Amino acid sequence: MADHYDSLETREPEARERDLLARLPGLLAGAMKAPAWAAHLTGIDPKSVTSRAALTQLPVLRKSELPGMQKESPPFAGFLAHPLSTFGRLFTSPGPIYEPESAVADPWRSARSLFAAGFRKSDIVLNTFSYHLVPGGFILDSGARALGCVVIPAGPGNTEQQLDLIEHLKPAAYTGTPDFLKILLDAAKAADRDVSSIKKALVSGAAFPPSLQAEIKSRGIDAYQSYATADLGVVAYETAAREGLVVNEDVLLEIVRLGTGDPVPEGEVGEVVVTSFDPYHPWIRLALGDLTAALAGRSPCGRTNMRIKGWMGRADQTTKVKGMFVRPEQIAEIAKRHPELKRLRLVVTREGEQDAMTLRAESAKADASLAGAVASSLQTITKLKGRVELAAPGTLPNDGKVISDERAAK
Repeated sequence: MADHYDSLETREPEARERDLLARLPGLLAGAMKAPAWAAHLTGIDPKSVTSRAALTQLPVLRKSELPGMQKESPPFAGFLAHPLSTFGRLFTSPGPIYEPESAVADPWRSARSLFAAGFRKSDIVLNTFSYHLVPGGFILDSGARALGCVVIPAGPGNTEQQLDLIEHLKPAAYTGTPDFLKILLDAAKAADRDVSSIKKALVSGAAFPPSLQAEIKSRGIDAYQSYATADLGVVAYETAAREGLVVNEDVLLEIVRLGTGDPVPEGEVGEVVVTSFDPYHPWIRLALGDLTAALAGRSPCGRTNMRIKGWMGRADQTTKVKGMFVRPEQIAEIAKRHPELKRLRLVVTREGEQDAMTLRAESAKADASLAGAVASSLQTITKLKGRVELAAPGTLPNDGKVISDERAAK
C-alpha cells in the first residue's frame, strides 16, 4: 500500500464501475432536492439511472452557462443540495463563477493526487496557489493537510520573500503553477539562494510542456501534473508511470463528441464531461469545455481507473462567419441527419476578402448526391452556404476540432 493512497485505486475496474453506478440513483435523488437540478432533470426517475447508457441520456450541463445562471439566480443558481449554512468557504473564479467549499475533510479530493506525486506525512509544502478569493490555494492546502503535511500558505508572487521562506523553513515540496516554479528556481540561481530542499512538486493551472518538464527535472525536482477545476476539484492526476493522467476516485468521467452528450470511441478526442459524488454540491454531466482522449489499458503504476491524455485544448469552437455564429452543436446536427458520415470538420477561411466555409466529412460512401445533400443540410442549419468535401474514414485529424477557424493564419 506504500505506493497507493488506498485500496480503492487498485480494485478491479468492474468493481469500481459497479460501485459508482450503484450510487448514481442516490446521487440524483439527493441532487433533485435542489430546485435547479429538479428543473434540469425534469422527468428523470433517479432509480432508472443505473448504467452508463442511462447516464448518457441525461442532459449535459455546460460550465460556460453557469455565469449567466448564477447571475439570474444568485448566489449558486439553485444547484446546492444542502443549505448554504452547511458550507465552509465561498469563492469566485473567472467568469465569474461562484463556488462553495463543502465542509468536509479534503473537499476537492486532492490528497490522492498529492500522494501520487510523492507527498507524504510531515512533508513541509510550499503552496503558491492563491488563497485570495479563488479556491486554488485551499484545494491543495486541504489535500496536503489531509495527508498530514505541514503547509506554508505562500500564495503567488513576492519572489524574494518566498526565497527567504524556502531557505529558512526548507520545504520538501512545492504546489503551484509550473511557470511560477521556474520563476522561483531562476531567481534563486541568479541570486545564489539555496532552494535545494524542494525535491517534489505538484503543478496545475497552466501548460507543462515536455521542455519545461525536462528543465524542472534537471533542477532536481520531480514534478507531477494535476487536472483540476474550481468547481469539481481534482479530476485526474499524473502518477509515477508518466503515462497520461489517472481519473480520480468518486468521479465518473465521460468523453463526448463536441456539441452532443454522446460518448466517443476510446482514443478519439472529445469534450470532458464529469459527474462527481459530492452530496453537498453534486455535479451531474458537467461539460467542462476541455478536450482530452482516453488511453487504452491500465497504468503500469498499478492504479486501475480510466486514464486520459491530459488537457488537449478547449472545446468551445464557436466562431462567427459572415456575421453569423456557427457552433459545434450545428455540426453535430448535420452528423445526426446523415448517419453515413463519420468525423466532421468545418474549416473557415478567407477567399476574395470574404469568409468561406468548407465542411470536410469522412464517409465510406463518397458521391455527388451525398455531398449535395450534406451541403443542403449545412445551409439549412447554419443559414450559410459552404462547400462539402467527402473523405475516406480515418483521414481527418483526431484532435477534437469540429470547427477550425483558419482565417488568422492566412
